[in-house]
Amino acid sequence: MINQRLAQKQRLKILPQQIQLLNFFHLNTLELEQRIQQELEENPLLEDQKSEFEPLVEKYNKDAVQDYQDWEEHGYDDVPDYKLEYGNYLHNDKLPERPIASGYDYRILLKEQFKVNYADEREIELAEYIIDSLNDHGLMDQSLEDLAEDISFKYNKWVEPNEVGLVLEKIQLLEPIGIGARNIRECLLIQLKQFNQKRPDVILAVRLLENHFTDLHNRNMDKIKHQLKLDDEELKIVLRLIASLKMKPVCEQQDGVNVTNTIIPDFILVQNGDLLEVQLYKYRSESLNINASWKQMAEGSTQVTTDKSALQYLKNKLQSAQWFINAVQQREATMLKIMRAILHLQYEYFLTGDINLLKPMILKNVAEMVGVDISTVSRITCNKYIETPFGLLLLKDLFTEGIANEKGQVISNKVIQSAIEDVIQNEDKHNPYTDQQLVNILSQKGFSVARRTVAKYREQLQIPVSHVRGLWA
Repeated sequence: MINQRLAQKQRLKILPQQIQLLNFFHLNTLELEQRIQQELEENPLLEDQKSEFEPLVEKYNKDAVQDYQDWEEHGYDDVPDYKLEYGNYLHNDKLPERPIASGYDYRILLKEQFKVNYADEREIELAEYIIDSLNDHGLMDQSLEDLAEDISFKYNKWVEPNEVGLVLEKIQLLEPIGIGARNIRECLLIQLKQFNQKRPDVILAVRLLENHFTDLHNRNMDKIKHQLKLDDEELKIVLRLIASLKMKPVCEQQDGVNVTNTIIPDFILVQNGDLLEVQLYKYRSESLNINASWKQMAEGSTQVTTDKSALQYLKNKLQSAQWFINAVQQREATMLKIMRAILHLQYEYFLTGDINLLKPMILKNVAEMVGVDISTVSRITCNKYIETPFGLLLLKDLFTEGIANEKGQVISNKVIQSAIEDVIQNEDKHNPYTDQQLVNILSQKGFSVARRTVAKYREQLQIPVSHVRGLWA
């Protein structure tokens, strides 16, 4: 039996173009550049103006290679046979041009740093020889005695190993941290000197590397725990700190080029006095356009072929190119709107970089100000950085929850975490504060927080509990 039913349903349909546009918002600067290069290879109608002015081959150059010669041109020329006979061999005066990968030698930067910090000519002379003697990883393989002997032979004047050691110590103070170390153990110790020497985990890490490095290399953890009087959790904290250090000051080299982890910002903050302005690191939509001749063919203005499949292919590629350019433009416009809204909300923080001026902010605040969905703000701020006068900032770190203080003002939880870190850093290491004592101290400073909140923030800062800090004193 046939029945009819009346039903009301609500459905949300998203077009494929909208999904692709949301994926565009998620891309950072490098990922967008890769996406553009991929589209340029797949779509012949899309052009990039920055690669438009490429050097053209000189058409009438007699030295240029000709694609074709008939027998009359080739058989009756006046070129000697010996030139044709050895034409396939390489000549010393005319070697083929090969592209050379551009690289930057860290030794040049070290020499410049040393000359800026020290003015003694003899030390500069010794430092340049020592820097040139470092291996590709920035470590010193030679002993001080061998190095002093080599320097003495080169400059024809006697140099003591102690003098070389003093200059090497000054080199070890330069960037990158750990440069000039004679082994991995010394490289790790140099990096630990840059940390706060009052931190318990730093003290134990230095003691472990100085006295028990062989046991660490042999993974004799039981002996290390017995000698340093640590339990499993305390040893994990120390090993986690050592694991965060670099084994070699200079990154590995591949094909003669130093591989470095460089963060390319997506935004740049420009400051003129008290006036702040945010800009994109790179505007890519300005250089993208559609080929005019191919566009006329796709629109039917120029009748070149009657093949329907070819014409349909051109029309599809034209639509794809137009959508791609519009997507890049919409991405850049949305990024600027959202970043300017964040700048408006955190204007005082961006002026100085003081963490105490950071206001609580969530994705909803920015979304309501710009007039977009929360997911759009999340995609725009995900994995993107802004370059400021006080360093690079990850946009996600600017979004924090708020907690009301005793005056009723809502402050960011980053401010409370900074206050907890300062109190623990200045505490008596033999009698550290408990979480309840931290609550009372923060209450005196105007921060009304619960003990469980203090414990949560302390764990996020990777600070152990009070009795563990007391054992490390």
